[in-house]
Order: sequence, then C-alpha cells, then structure tokens
Amino acid sequence: MILPLAQMQEASRAVASPLFAGLPGDCEISFEFFPPKTEKMEEQLWDSVVTLAPLGPRFVSVTYGAGGTTRERTHNTVARIARETDIPAAAHLTCVEASKGEIADVASAYWEAGVRHIVALRGDAPSSDGQFVPHPDGYASAAELVEGLRKLHPFEISVSAYPETHPEALSAASDIDFLKRKLDAGASRAITQFFFEPETFFRFRDAVAAAGIDAEIVPGIMPVSNFAAITRMSQMTGTSIPDWMADLFSGLDDHPSARQLVAATVSAEMCRKLYAGGVREFHFYTLNRAELSYAICHLLGKRPTALAQKAAA
Repeated sequence: MILPLAQMQEASRAVASPLFAGLPGDCEISFEFFPPKTEKMEEQLWDSVVTLAPLGPRFVSVTYGAGGTTRERTHNTVARIARETDIPAAAHLTCVEASKGEIADVASAYWEAGVRHIVALRGDAPSSDGQFVPHPDGYASAAELVEGLRKLHPFEISVSAYPETHPEALSAASDIDFLKRKLDAGASRAITQFFFEPETFFRFRDAVAAAGIDAEIVPGIMPVSNFAAITRMSQMTGTSIPDWMADLFSGLDDHPSARQLVAATVSAEMCRKLYAGGVREFHFYTLNRAELSYAICHLLGKRPTALAQKAAA
C-alpha cells in the first residue's frame, strides 16, 4: 500500500516525539489581570495571583478602564501586589480624559507605592463608538505619555503593539512607525495585542525588524475561555479568528470542562510553535483566572521554584 503525501505527513506527526517533551522551561512569562469590582471577584483575582506566583513571573500587570473608570481599583490592586507579594507589579496608565498634572499625580502615587513599571497606553474613548480626543491639557498619544513618564521617574515602561494593525491606523507601515516612536521615547518593550496563529506574530516580528526596531516584542496570549466573548473582543480589536478555531469550539457551550481542555490545547500549541520560532517571552491575558495560563506554562516547561513557592505561601 502506498500512502499519499498528506497521509505520510500525518503519520510522521503521529509517531514523532511528544510536542512538549524535553522543553527546558527557559522562557520568561508575565500575566495580566483586571481590577476586581466585587469582593468575590477580588478573591478570585488573589487566588489566581497565588496560583501563578510560584511560576516566577517577571511581572504582573493590572489594566486601567476607559476614561480612568477603574483608576482607584487599579491603584489599590497594583499597590497590594507590590505590598504583599514579591512579584514586580506593573500598572496600566492611559491618556484618556486626564491632564498631564493628573497623570503625574497617579504616576507619582504608584512610585510611592513601590511600583516601578508602567504599561503606557493611549487608551480608548469612553464610549465604544467615539473617537479618542486628547484632554486639552493632556497627552495626545502613547508616545507623548512615555516621554512624560520618563521625565517624572525612572520607570520601566511597556507599550502596546498590534500584529494585525491598530484599527485606527492608516496602514501597517504607519502603525509600525508609531510603535517605533513609542520605543524611541523611552519604552523598554512592546506587548502585542492577542492573535491566534503563530504566523501572524512571525510576520509582524519580521516587519518590525525590517523597520529597524530591535526592542523586545512580547506576544500577548489570550487563552479562549469563552469563544463568544473572544469573538466580540476580536471584532473590537481587529483580530482575525481562523475558521478552524470556530469549528473546534463549536458545540462546547454547555461543556465548560471540555471547552477548557480544548482552549489549553489550542493556546499551548500556538505557544509551542512560537517557542520553536525563537520566542522566549510570553505575556498571558488571564481574565483573572489562573487555570489555562498555568497549564500552558506547565506544558512550556515552567515549573514552580522552591523560592517562589515559599514566597507565595
């Protein structure tokens, strides 16, 4: 019997070594949370922090609502992480509806709380159908925000990047040019918007390198805990969802455990391919849940260290 090429390739995959066998766990990881609205949500957030802390993340970040709507909750969450854990905490900060003086006050409050890392973003308009309008006395862009923060304190600064181009950008080239402006203004690294195929990141990485950018570009990983929610988020961010992914999650709405297994498998496989392509840094959008991110990190070879376990305890 002679097998056609497609079947030969499939047979080769079937007998190959396990995809995740032998990984040395040499990648760096970070996690993103959002500030809790209720006491129950705060408990869930801290359960996640305690679960993920032993993996030794290089930092965890906390998001900032549109128009500064979560300013106080973001500050309290970041300050508590800085105060009660050994994990470096990073606070998101945006330009939306804030003067330069107000941003300086917020940034200085973070510095006094022991926070040394800011994720600097332009931010979205408070209403989903509105256009970003700078505050009359504020910063007009993330690049200006980075420059302003660098004058206040010697923060470590991360910024955003868009592998599939920011929805408001004139072109992919102009979007990369703006990324360069943010990095030239003093940012240390860029963390990407989530995506669902490794080729998307590799193409973006090549385009960034071709533009003369040599800063660290960290892929943002969004495990799919809820496919309908991810679809809505992807529409807002201009993120493509491949047809095969919709097919994989079809019929799992009433089977949360099975859906979680599929989600971990899909995200872990993408991370494994990114690793094979030279990626050694991953940033996980946790949605304040630890299970999927922990499973993916475990498959990538990350294991709790004795020191980190003791600190978490």
